[in-house]
This record gives sequence, C-alpha cells and structure tokens, in this order.
Amino acid sequence: METDETDRVLPFQLQFDKPVASQVKIAEWNPEKDLLAMVTEDSKILLHRFNWQRLWTISPGRNITSLCWRPDGKAIAVGLEDGTISLHDVENGKLLRSLKSHIVAVVCLNWEEEEQLIRGDPKNSSSYEDRTSRFFPPAPRVPRMPGVVSGDTGFMDDSEDSYRELSNSSYQRFNILCSGDKDGSICFSIFGIFPIGKINIHKFSVPTPFIDKQTPRQILNSSIYKVSLSKDLCRLIVMCSGELNENTESRESQMVRQGMHSLVLDTSIFWKRKSELHQLAQQASNIEDLTEVIRASLSVMCKQWSDAMHTFHEKFDSLSTLIIDHALDSTPQEEFLSLLGGARTSSAVHQFLVNSLGEVGVKRVLKVICGTAKELQRIVLDHLQPAAEIIGFRMGELRGLSRWRARYHGIGLDEMLINNATEKSGMILVQIERFMRVLSSVEQQFSNFFNWLLKCIKLLMQEPSDQLLPYNSELVVIFLKFLYDQDPVKQLLEVDHDIQVDLETMQRVKELVQFGGFSDCEYLQRTLAKEFQQMEDRYMFIYPFAV
Repeated sequence: METDETDRVLPFQLQFDKPVASQVKIAEWNPEKDLLAMVTEDSKILLHRFNWQRLWTISPGRNITSLCWRPDGKAIAVGLEDGTISLHDVENGKLLRSLKSHIVAVVCLNWEEEEQLIRGDPKNSSSYEDRTSRFFPPAPRVPRMPGVVSGDTGFMDDSEDSYRELSNSSYQRFNILCSGDKDGSICFSIFGIFPIGKINIHKFSVPTPFIDKQTPRQILNSSIYKVSLSKDLCRLIVMCSGELNENTESRESQMVRQGMHSLVLDTSIFWKRKSELHQLAQQASNIEDLTEVIRASLSVMCKQWSDAMHTFHEKFDSLSTLIIDHALDSTPQEEFLSLLGGARTSSAVHQFLVNSLGEVGVKRVLKVICGTAKELQRIVLDHLQPAAEIIGFRMGELRGLSRWRARYHGIGLDEMLINNATEKSGMILVQIERFMRVLSSVEQQFSNFFNWLLKCIKLLMQEPSDQLLPYNSELVVIFLKFLYDQDPVKQLLEVDHDIQVDLETMQRVKELVQFGGFSDCEYLQRTLAKEFQQMEDRYMFIYPFAV
C-alpha cells in the first residue's frame, strides 16, 4: 500500500498560482538568483522574486521580441522589434547600453560564457588592458539637447558605475552575446557591449550527409528560432525554418525541402583568438560611442545656433519692411553704412533703432548670440574635441595592430582601411580647430556691431554714451559686408555646403601633401559636418569578420 502511494507522488508540485495584469509571453529565470523576468503582451518587463515580490517594472516603449540573462545574472538583454538590443541592470532595471545590431526584429538571444577557467593557465584568461585612461580623462558623454530627458539617447544615464562594471567584466570570464533576427542574421558581441561580427545563414552552403558531401545546399527564406553557443564557445547551434535548396548536378535540377533545420557552425575563432577579438572589439566599440558623441554634439550645436540666428533675424528683418514702407531705394546694410559714415539718419533707421529695437532689444539679442557662442565653445571643448582626440588615439593603436598582419589580418583588421580612417580622424581635429576660430571671430564681430548700435541709439536719443564699450569701425564694415545676411557658423555645421577656397591656398595644400603625413588636398572645401560624415564612412570596418 505504501508502495502504491509513493508511485503516485508527482515529481513537480505547484507552489503558487499568481495573476499578472497582462498575458506573459516570455519568462526567464535568473541563472544566479531567485529572480524571474517576464515580458507581457503590452511590452513591459516585470522582475519578481520567487516569493512573488515585484522588484521593478520597465517599459522600453517598443515591442519586446526576446529576452536573456547575462551568465552572472547581473544584467538582462532585451531584444526589440526594431532590431535594437538593450541591456538593463538587474538591481533597478535602468538602461546600461543600447545596441542597434539589427535592422529587423531580434527574435532570439543567447548569452554564453566560457567554461570554468583553469587556474594558472594564461591562455584561458582575457587580459587586454585599455591604456586610454593613462593619457586621457574619462571619455566625454553625449551632450543633452534642451528638453531631452536623461536616458533618451540610448546611452547610460548620469551614473556610469553600472556600465563600468559591465565593461570591466572583461577581467573575469570571457562571454559572448549572440542575437538572431527574423531575416537570418546573427550578431556577436563580447561582454554584450563590444560588437565583433555578423553572419547570415542564407550565405552558408550546407553539406549533404550520407549521400554526396560535395553537393551544395542552401537554406532560403529562413526564420531563426533559437541560437545557442557551446560552453567552449567553439560551436553555434542555430534552429531555423525555411527552404533547403539542393542543387543536384547529376540531374541538373533542384530539390527544395521545406521544414525545420538545425545548423552547427564552427565558431572556434572565439576561443582561439579571444584576446585579439576582445582588443579590437573594445577599440571599435569605443570609437562607435565617441562617434555618437560627435554626432550628437553637432546636432545640438546646429540647433542652438539656428535658434540664436532666428532671434537676430526676427528683430532685424523688420528694418527691411520699414525701408520699403518709407519708399527708400536701399538695403539695411547701406543704411547702416550711411549711419556709420556720419550721414543724416534716415527715418526708417531712426524708427527701427529707437522704437522697434531699442536699447533693451539690442542687449537681449547680444546676450542670446554671445551666450550661444559661448555654449557652442563649451560643447566643443567638453564633448566634441575630446571625443575626436580619443578617436585619433584609438585609431593610432589600431593602425599599429593592423601592421601585425599574421595576427590581426585574419580577423578582419585591414591595414589600408585603417590608414584611411586614421587620416580622417586627424582631419576632423583640423576642422574642429577651424570651426573654433570662425566661431570666435563671428562672436567678436557681433559683439562689436551691437556695441556700435548701442552707441547710435544713445546718440539718437540724446543720452550720454560715455559708459558704453568702445567699438571698431572697420569691424562694423566687415560685419555688414560678410555677416549681416550670411552665416559662416551655420555653413560649417551643414553637410551639403561647399566652401570656396582660392587657388593659391589650394596650391599651398598640395605642396604640403608632398611632405607626407596626409594625402587629402580638398579638406578645406569641406565643412565640419561633411568631414564627420566622411569619417563615419571610413569606420565600416568596425565588425571584424562580418560574412
């Protein structure tokens, strides 16, 4: 009787049955703690303890298509419908990192680490040391656009401790995050943050077992369901569905088989070359982050300067209307030059300076433009220039590694591409220096012009002007001729603008090229924004062994 009761005992028992507000479509247990992460139909991530205590809830704002934990359970990777992979801290759910590795939905994730390290075996440890911190202060962050909430840019928030912990795990156990999308692409990232490669299963020829191993077969129109790295990181198993297209040479025909397929790919390069891959991935990933800093800096600078110029034109465009109303055959610049030369002030200029603009208006516009110029200089010094300098340093290190062809050429580090990208990283620094000179000159010109206007308003109103700042008449003439209806600062922040350079200067540049060091003779004709665009185009080598 006791034996019968023992046989009826169930191996699994229901511990509890708890309701959730929305249907759960994905659930993953933390590998190290009693934590359960769940994704609901309304695309929220819930983190519960085993006793059902909820720790946090986050909503990425996009449809969640996959989920997996980091092997040590300290971070969770979330795949989104738009191809983004976001990493979140287990403690509070905050965003640590956001990678746009795919262009379509990320349908599966697998985060695997190497087997237990053999104590004392140097071959089993990843010991690359990033030397950038020896020569540079901490890397600059993305500047915030006014009105943007922290975290909206896809980067870590104001506290970088969690991100550093994520990055510094490189001194522990080597691990790789694999992600597959619905179009058959699989991406790999060391420690989940350093992209190292991308493959597509449609490009593989699959051998035919048992019959003819030379017969090529390809999987077409496939969808990936699961990817899984082996513990030694040497094999990748891919579960997918699709059409197995078999070319049979003897029959000169094709056989198409529809169904589920399991592929085993050789990924032993991860284990054999992990130190080199880690080094390249960290350099390339950091360059990508710093490139985003430059992109965001240029965007913020362009927006702020456009707003400042809008304030200027909003005030001064009314002078053109007054000139027309008073039936004068002149331009605002000619009217101001006439006033500067001591001629009788026209009724239009008098009405504009005394009634429309006034002393308060001049000071307000002056404050906006000079304040914006100072803010742009701060963005350059705190964000743009440091980012470009660190990129140049990292490109120099990659350039040195690319010359070690026996070790690095096999994993995709091309010396010619690196040389071109290194030159571009130097040219962006030249363009930044030119931008700062132009910005400083424009600020000085505006300040001098407004000081002269304040003097004119005081004289027209017959008020004392002894306390006003002095002005330079020649600079006023230059301002009216070159800056009143032109904007060299905005031009340098635009991609589509071409800068005119005289033939003599171009000849000088060509002579300098003969001394070596650079080969680009046309950089003076490009704007800062155009130079950055070309620099980005040279960084397409960032994924070392994309197939």
